[in-house]
Amino acid sequence: MTQARLTRLLEKYYDAEEAVLMGKSVMMNGQSMTLENLSEIRRGRQEIESRLAQLGGSGTRSRYSLARFR
Repeated sequence: MTQARLTRLLEKYYDAEEAVLMGKSVMMNGQSMTLENLSEIRRGRQEIESRLAQLGGSGTRSRYSLARFR
């Protein structure tokens, strides 16, 4: 999947999470999501965030860093 597509999906997950937290139900992949599905929405969002991080496009720190001690 491209970075642009993943970014669009991530926005949809944020929107769904916010809607459910406000007491609304949302439709995702043909399923109605309510407060009971919040953990499923969050898992999906975290998966997309992880994939974006692997592509280097999430703006988060990389998994590895280099330290030099003198």
